[in-house]
Amino acid sequence: MGKLFGTDGIRGLANEYPMTSEMAMKVGRAVAYFFGRKKGNRSKIIIGKDTRISGYMLEYALVSGVCSMGADACLAGVLPTPGIAYITASTDADAGIVISASHNPFYDNGIKIFNRDGFKLSDEKEAEIESILLGDEISSISRNVRMAGGVYRIDDAGQNYIDFLLSKVQENFCQGMRIVIDCSNGATYKVAPELFFRLGAEVETLFNDPDGKNINENCGSENTSELRKIVLEKRADIGLAFDGDGDRLIAVDEKGNIITGDKILAICAKIMKKKDQLKNNTVVSTVMSNMGLGIALEDMGIKNIKAKVGDRYVLASMIHSGAVLGGEDSGHMIFLDHQTTGDGILTALKLLEALKDESKPLSELSKIMDVFPQVLINVEVKNKPDILSIPKINETIKAVEKNLAEKGRVLVRYSGTQPLCRVMVEGPTLKLTKKYCQEIADKVKEHIG
Repeated sequence: MGKLFGTDGIRGLANEYPMTSEMAMKVGRAVAYFFGRKKGNRSKIIIGKDTRISGYMLEYALVSGVCSMGADACLAGVLPTPGIAYITASTDADAGIVISASHNPFYDNGIKIFNRDGFKLSDEKEAEIESILLGDEISSISRNVRMAGGVYRIDDAGQNYIDFLLSKVQENFCQGMRIVIDCSNGATYKVAPELFFRLGAEVETLFNDPDGKNINENCGSENTSELRKIVLEKRADIGLAFDGDGDRLIAVDEKGNIITGDKILAICAKIMKKKDQLKNNTVVSTVMSNMGLGIALEDMGIKNIKAKVGDRYVLASMIHSGAVLGGEDSGHMIFLDHQTTGDGILTALKLLEALKDESKPLSELSKIMDVFPQVLINVEVKNKPDILSIPKINETIKAVEKNLAEKGRVLVRYSGTQPLCRVMVEGPTLKLTKKYCQEIADKVKEHIG
């Protein structure tokens, strides 16, 4: 991994390295140079953001960098990450930049980059851009005011994204449905309620009043307690929880149960296979997906490929295998026949489509998969050495794996965006799984925490 780019762009505490105005300006310059040098003329960069208070600071710095290299900056304003991907791919833009830290708290922020086709950049492309912005390649370029780029606002970006989503379903698709939406005080706060209202649903909207600091605060895909409560109170058919930048979905069924990404994958895989839409009869998940998903897919006769954690790696495996459905238990879902990246609202439409096609409530559809008891403990770490290079941690992991045998599994990995070591254990009972997970987490904390 590079010095700046992690599993999902550049991320960190806003106003601290690397998420500073100075670095954002350098990123803007590097992106404009990288995409403009091969084009040989003025490039056009789309810039969008979520609702974090630091978004304006970073946006203006990015714009300054982009324009200083003679490129035009086109501002889409607050829009979900998949919306920026769509706007980038559907116009004559050369690249798209999203200012967001996804599901993280407001004091974090990040920068994600899309190519002209709406796909996130490969590790190799990110490394090239990183080399440019950390090096001297563009510092020697002669610049003058006559070559400076312009700044333009895309006033209809939100409506264009909504129209794109509307094109994926029939008119009045949600007629007669009662839906509760949790917008996480984030990037979906305008587009999601309008979309489902236009589709004919009876919509109850939660957490759609962003103030710059309340994004993801006790709400959204990471915290569905209020959503579950309101779904039961309103006797809704479904609850939909998006994260701060709108590329994730976690659902709640009519009984108040949480339906995570793995179950959504299994449900959608079944429907797509039935409709002969599941190309190559393959679904891509990640190494963090529950064992129950693999068993459910096997029972349906569907091939399951497991990628590294991160939607970029899921996408890479999908392209390599020819799959059109992939995702993560966290709620990142990619429907490659329709979208180039994870899209929470599109995922919601696909899940609602399954409810209509099967004429069953979500609680019934979710029985397609049994969830193995899974415990995840995040341990704050000072550094990130190779886990297996630390004897005491390695010994503990091996001991737990031996005890679990074929009845469970262990996965210990570092977060690509935070100073955390994630310890995940699946096992035959919740009590045993908690015990084993805590044993490993304690060793991690003792040696690198």
